[in-house]
Amino acid sequence: MSLFDGEPEGPTGLPRTAPLAERMRPRSLDELLGQEHLVGPGKPLRVQIERDDSGSMILWGPPGVGKTTLAKIIAETTKASFIEFSAVLSGIKEIKQVMAAAAQASQMHSRTILFVDEIHRFNKAQQDVLLPDVESGTVRLIGATTHNPFFFVNSPLVSRSQIFELRPLAEAELFSLLQRALADPERGLGYLKIQADESALRHLAKIADGDARKALNALEIAALTTAPDAAGVIHIGLAIAEQSIQKKAVVYDDEDAHYDTISAFIKSMRGSDPDAALYWLAKMIHAGEDPRFIARRIVICAAEDVGLADPMALVLANAALSASEFVGWPEARIPLAEATVYIATAHKSNSACLAIDAALADVKSGRTLAVPESLRDTHYQGAKRLGHGQGYEYAHDHPEHFIAQDYLGAERRFYEPTDQGVEKKIKERVEHWRAEFAKIKTKANLDKKSGIGRNREE
Repeated sequence: MSLFDGEPEGPTGLPRTAPLAERMRPRSLDELLGQEHLVGPGKPLRVQIERDDSGSMILWGPPGVGKTTLAKIIAETTKASFIEFSAVLSGIKEIKQVMAAAAQASQMHSRTILFVDEIHRFNKAQQDVLLPDVESGTVRLIGATTHNPFFFVNSPLVSRSQIFELRPLAEAELFSLLQRALADPERGLGYLKIQADESALRHLAKIADGDARKALNALEIAALTTAPDAAGVIHIGLAIAEQSIQKKAVVYDDEDAHYDTISAFIKSMRGSDPDAALYWLAKMIHAGEDPRFIARRIVICAAEDVGLADPMALVLANAALSASEFVGWPEARIPLAEATVYIATAHKSNSACLAIDAALADVKSGRTLAVPESLRDTHYQGAKRLGHGQGYEYAHDHPEHFIAQDYLGAERRFYEPTDQGVEKKIKERVEHWRAEFAKIKTKANLDKKSGIGRNREE
């Protein structure tokens, strides 16, 4: 017995008390809004569905973009049995029961689509139970996940499935969906007298952040909580729309969004776009990111991408790190923003990063160089008897605090200064010094060829 027994049902069999988002769920590919890159005319997935030759797949995307809807449309289009399975509520026992039923149906030449919502919540053992029947074709698996399947779904299952990434719906698509819901008298709100301002609908479409379910839920709340006027008309203006939809919740609840956002933040600073960098910073602040996580990335960017073109960038980045740890949110946003803008607008050079990577590669791949005798430690008894430090010249005893001498014992060049910012002056000094180093090495080679300094017995 249900509280809603006897309620009128629409064409989908759903009562009017069912959520608007459920009633308005598209029933065919032609009704589906968005995902043109997957199911637009002539696109591979659409062709597969229409030809009934789609295999197992994993649909990956944020909430409210049509993952469950697309799975149901595939089942309806291909006339397959549809079994919906929640990874949150089901265990291995239930999986085996479903697989046994699917195998029995397969013997009767009936096909089964097993839809697993939130498949990333299955542990390895649960996912492994699916493998034999997916591989044999007993069932066609359609998994839905908001998490990157390459990280959260077992590799064997991923390799046996096509991965399709669904995108958030555009504002124009959500606006069209809301208009459709208002006009539809059977599945939507068309049975009510509603006058919705365009500004109100566009606000819902914008704040829904690409989530069709969120947009429709907000519209339904606005319609059902607004009293009609004397003529029986429900007027939904911008103020009501603002009250009916929650504050925008930034999609930032999984590792993909976390690392994608910080990646965009760093690349925007590196690319000298302060406006983009500030936007990604604001997104992380709004989502409640740890200020130390942001500050550490700013420090890395200052060293890696600004480097010696503007050494003050690293100083400011470290200051922002210290300040953000000291004051915390919300004030930490100010030093972090200051460092972000400084780095984004600074001269750029990755020469120091390239130099240390080149030196590391040399150490790993080549023969390790011995420390030249003249540079070895002399601060212990007997060092001089071994010849350590012999011939070493103290740089500060010479003009310009420089003396050309061999500091490596081999020909190597790792650091290549750029002409950017402060580093242009560094480049001038380095080129002058290298010319002096080259002179002494040339002289040493000539001396070696002429025999100067050879042992008399040679």
